[in-house]
Amino acid sequence: MGLQFKDLIVKKEISIQDLNGKVLAIDSMNLLYQFLTTIRAPDGSALTDKHGRVTSHLIGLFYRATSLMEEGLKLVFVFDGKAPEIKLKTWEKRAQIKVEASLKLKEAKEIEDIEAMRKYASRAAVLTSEMREEARKLITALGCPIVQAPSEGEAQTAAMVKQGRAYASVSQDYDNLIFGCPLLVRNLSIEGRRKRTGKFAYEKVSPEVISLSEVLANLKLDLDQLIVLAILVGTDYNPGGMKGIGPKTALKLLKEHGHKFEEIFRRVEWEKQYADLPWKEIFDTIKHIPVTDEYKLEWKEVNEKEVLRLLVEKHDFGEERVKVKLDKLIREKQTPAQKGLSHFF
Repeated sequence: MGLQFKDLIVKKEISIQDLNGKVLAIDSMNLLYQFLTTIRAPDGSALTDKHGRVTSHLIGLFYRATSLMEEGLKLVFVFDGKAPEIKLKTWEKRAQIKVEASLKLKEAKEIEDIEAMRKYASRAAVLTSEMREEARKLITALGCPIVQAPSEGEAQTAAMVKQGRAYASVSQDYDNLIFGCPLLVRNLSIEGRRKRTGKFAYEKVSPEVISLSEVLANLKLDLDQLIVLAILVGTDYNPGGMKGIGPKTALKLLKEHGHKFEEIFRRVEWEKQYADLPWKEIFDTIKHIPVTDEYKLEWKEVNEKEVLRLLVEKHDFGEERVKVKLDKLIREKQTPAQKGLSHFF
């Protein structure tokens, strides 16, 4: 979704070391799409193998996951299931946006406008089912568990933190909060920098943790009110929210009307903008999104042979670079007894 909550959220900077030994539930779709849109050539085109198959998502996934695992983080990757019915219209709009971006990308290529090519290439990016399946195979080969969500992946990661089976959810979006996620980690990267989407530039970032209880206490709201605030600003089920209403205006409305939600939506004239979509339907979808507790979290040894098959044999990754990364990861995962005396020198 990408809720516009940035100005309302209380954040706390942390270091990667603070997460050592912690189980982190990753919103996989969010992560893969992030790699797909940012790991690109200077002209904005996705990185590919010799057969023209996109590898941007695999490059990002392999190097990010192994780097975090080296630091002792226990990663769990959560994948989306069946989307709520009301999300289908959002997908239709996004598909149209991608079509338009593709046309503008073609025009930019014809006149060799590099800046425009970078801009529209990321907007036209599509994470295919084949890419998702390749990512799942790589995750399994790295020994990390996968959890299949019955519906929204971010709701499932939130549930896992609430169930006490994960320390925090990992996502760049704030959506996990409206699903009741107690703890959210953003900017989880070893490099301390983030590629700007659509630009050949980086910005400095630090990992940060967001506590739902602190957010609610700071805003003086409860979770139901936070969901209403999100609906006013815009969710995945009503992108863009109410015209002319930003986070601060929405917060002011909630301060004035409390839990009189019908009154709030009457005041903003909800039905004029969303005649065929009751606000209550969005609210109930978020509140009662299906999640599961039927999953096993088991971390296994790295299957080096399978990783090399997937990356080197199939997608032309440099064998030496992949092996160096795997060797380092395997050494770091060994116990002190297994490492022997060499660990101390």
